[in-house]
This record gives sequence, structure tokens and C-alpha cells, in this order.
Amino acid sequence: MRPDTGGISEGAFKRAVSLLDEQIDAGRIPGAVLGTVDIGGQRRLYSRGLAQVSPERRAMQDDTWFDLASLTKVIFTAPRILQLLRDEAIDLDEPLTRLLPDLRQYDNDAWERKVSFAQCLGHQSAFPAVEPIYTYGRDAELLRAFVLQREWRQRSAPPVYSDINFILLGLALERYHGVRIRSMPAGPGFAFEAPAEHCAATEFCTWRQRLICGEVHDDNCNALQGAGHAGLFGTAGAVLDHAQGLLQGTAASPAVIDAMRTPVSDTRTLGWERAHTGWSGGKFCSAGTIGHTGFTGTGLWIDFDAGCAWTLLSNRIHPTRHADSGIVSLRRDVSDALTATGDL
Repeated sequence: MRPDTGGISEGAFKRAVSLLDEQIDAGRIPGAVLGTVDIGGQRRLYSRGLAQVSPERRAMQDDTWFDLASLTKVIFTAPRILQLLRDEAIDLDEPLTRLLPDLRQYDNDAWERKVSFAQCLGHQSAFPAVEPIYTYGRDAELLRAFVLQREWRQRSAPPVYSDINFILLGLALERYHGVRIRSMPAGPGFAFEAPAEHCAATEFCTWRQRLICGEVHDDNCNALQGAGHAGLFGTAGAVLDHAQGLLQGTAASPAVIDAMRTPVSDTRTLGWERAHTGWSGGKFCSAGTIGHTGFTGTGLWIDFDAGCAWTLLSNRIHPTRHADSGIVSLRRDVSDALTATGDL
């Protein structure tokens, strides 16, 4: 990486591409798109492998659409919640009941009623990591009521990364704007569904009994018909556009970007993960780097100090999640290849 220009060198990009090729050639993942961008707009894109293996084979393209999974949290939900803070509609330390007064409405002393927006954004609440909400029925309105009135299992151990935090933040956005998430603007270059013929396939869903392609993979998001923790689709180009906008300060207000970079723990900011030992962004990025990953095999990292960003979008769960894709080590290795210093 060259901090004086903010770019990622051609040699570094080639090393990262080589690592990606090895993973695809070994059959660990069907395909992927790797992209980088700097604050000035210089970018590189590389696609390789298959967007779909079965029932028919389709090649991965630079402009293939991906189910971004939990990148939804940081590209869509967190910025909109932080915008409400900027507009003085909420205070971060206020409880969710500011917008969701009926949360656990039959027990005014319920612990859930004391959880704040900041705790949810930074995954510092006591909610469990995940809950199979979709197993309680297919009526989206009933499931929303269930999420609000459920007596959630309170973790006594340290907080964990939790989808429940962002499902509730999504409900808060819906309540404030008066429309479902899927009726809100997804943002430039993004959508809540994608044309199947141009989309990377995800998993054969045992619940829906079909291969998922172009519709959201996450079961809870599907059952809720839109949620704050998943559901966004986009191309590598759209993800890089968003990252470049954050680097340039045009994708959100300075106050919102500052909030996204504000540490709330050793590993997290308000919405994002921050650089720390062993994280997906590798060991060579600056301390000013934030990033996030998605279950389907996606990821985005933004190094504000060096003025650059990179994304790795893969369909690592196609056709099944029950295989060792090596995605955890691949993300770190690719990030290290891109950000190692001393490159010519």
C-alpha cells in the first residue's frame, strides 16, 4: 500500500488475484469478484469462476450481482439510523422504545426496553446471536409482532455479534418512516432483489426447497419480507462506489461517517468492525480501517488513513453452506496481499 497516493499497487493486486485463483482452482469456492478503489477513484476489478454451478453453469462477471447478506447492516441500516441521530430524531443512548414504544409492552421492567440504539449498532446488547424466527410461521406481520413481544434469552456472558440487534433497528426504521424496508430506497446501485440470470447463486434452501438466486438467502429476512440485518443486493462496482463515497465524504454526512468510525469496543464501531488482531481485514491495514463481512461470502474493508478500500464478493455457500470454503483465511490472506507495505 502507498499512503502517499492512497492506492493499492498493481503488484499487490496481482498477488491477491493469485490467492483467489488458487482457492477457486482448488474447488473451495465456485467464484468471486475482487475489487479495489482509492480516494481518487482509481479502481481495479477481477472476476473468476462460476456464478452458478447447478442446475446450469454460468460464468462470474465483473458486474455479477451478489446477495450482500450482512453488508446490509453497514451499507443500508446503520447509515440510516445514524442519519436519524444527525436529524435529532433519536439520541444514541436512548432506548429503542423511543421509536418502538410497544417493545415488550406487557412488561415495563423488561430488560429489552432498556436496550439503546448505540448498543444495537455496536453489538453491545445482551441479545443472542441469532434466532430461527422463520420457523414460527410465514406471516410477516405476525413475525414482526413476535420479535417485539418475545421474551428474549438474555446473555449473561459478554455481548456477541447479533442479528437481533439489526432486526430491531430495521423495525425502528420502518416505524419512523411508515413503510417496510423493501419500500425504502436501497441506495445507488443497490436493490432488494436481483435478476437471477445476472446474480451469483447462493444455497439450495431446505426450507424453501429450491436453489436461491436473486432472492434473499437469509431465512429470517425472507420470512419477515425485509429486515435490517440482511437483504441488500449489489455488484462489486456498487460496493466500491459506496466505499469511495465514504472515503471522499460524499456518501454520508461528516457526522455520520465519524460515528461509523467511533470505537465502542476493542473490535467494533457504531455498525462496523474495526481493525484488531486476527480480524478479516488482515494485519497490515492501518488502525483507521473498518470492515464487515456477510454470511454468503461477501466483505468490504475501508482504510481511511491510507485512502483506499477493497471488496471480496464470493458465492462461497453455493450450493451448500455445509462445506469448508476456507473463506475466513482467504479474506485475511487477500487483505494482507493488498495492504502489505514495501510493494513496488
